[in-house]
Amino acid sequence: MKKTITIISAAVLLLTIIYFSLPQYARKALIYLYPDIDDLALFCHTTVNAPDTCWEWKISERYGTVFPDSADEAYLREKRSVAYLLIQHDSIIYEGYWDDREPSRTSNIFSATKSIVSLLTGIALDEGKISSLDDPVSKYIPSYNKGLQSKVTIRNLLTMSGSMDWDESYASLFSATTHGYYGNDLYKFITNLEVTSEPGVQYTYRSGETQLLAFVVEAATGETISSYAERKLWKPIMPSDNAYWLLDKEDGDEKAFCCFHTTARDAARFGRLMLHKGEWNGRRIISEKYMQEAMTPASYLKDQWGKDSLDYYGFLIWIMNYKGERLPLFKGMLGQYIIAIPEKDAIVVRLGHKRSDKYIRETTEDNYRYVDMAMKMLE
Repeated sequence: MKKTITIISAAVLLLTIIYFSLPQYARKALIYLYPDIDDLALFCHTTVNAPDTCWEWKISERYGTVFPDSADEAYLREKRSVAYLLIQHDSIIYEGYWDDREPSRTSNIFSATKSIVSLLTGIALDEGKISSLDDPVSKYIPSYNKGLQSKVTIRNLLTMSGSMDWDESYASLFSATTHGYYGNDLYKFITNLEVTSEPGVQYTYRSGETQLLAFVVEAATGETISSYAERKLWKPIMPSDNAYWLLDKEDGDEKAFCCFHTTARDAARFGRLMLHKGEWNGRRIISEKYMQEAMTPASYLKDQWGKDSLDYYGFLIWIMNYKGERLPLFKGMLGQYIIAIPEKDAIVVRLGHKRSDKYIRETTEDNYRYVDMAMKMLE
């Protein structure tokens, strides 16, 4: 018995030593494990305030008469959806919530946040804060000039072709993505990463490049990305609720690559911006020229496999080929989707805990399933 206690004590001591020898971000990752859409309470965050007066979606006359069929309802539940919202002509056609979700409850839209950073980049360009998308990053962050870093442009960051030394793994304890999500030193970490090959040649998904782009926008505008977003984007689209942006530490940097919290109804406003190419109720928020390019595949790049021209990604906005139609969408981990359907003047928002593991080329099959559901309910 005494020997057993000694062995257990030694094991506990060893594990304790190992735990405290790990980097801060790895220790935090071990505590909280895999990211979740309800992670707001786990991290420091800042509020992106809604305006005093909001613009509300209308309720369609068809609301309450159209629903997902039984197979689609089962699919939504199987994928642990918390919200599915369908809007047409600015009116809510169908709205479903699960997991005891209230419409006013926010959740993390994860990498759909990257598309918000794209919109903010376009606004900064329109205002002349950024003089050209072909400006080198070093013009705004002078220290970003080591080796091939000096060749990286804003356009490269918008198209994920900046060749940053980044490991886009969500399950590895020591990946760059884990460091970015759980770490407390985003600026130092991101700006010191090497560029490993010629930028502007091939698209490869790297979250760190969006984080770097947010730092560029901050340097160009002289304010935090959340403050700029509140003033130039969030309040102008008149949401119902405050949003929240996770920080790497108290009064730290926004996790611009992943971590904007909002509701399904307010997330749909980004879909409306895509439908109207940057205009909101007659007010120009982002230039049509920028929005058009942002929602067009950057075909001058090679795709992630290096064989064909890129046909599914613009300026941090995905483009989905649905039955011959190109649908722009914001897309985040675990299946956070904001999809615009221009032909139908419609928007689909799906939020949840799980996505499909089956891919159709670059896109998981659930993207198509959620649009299929919408098409059945639309006129």
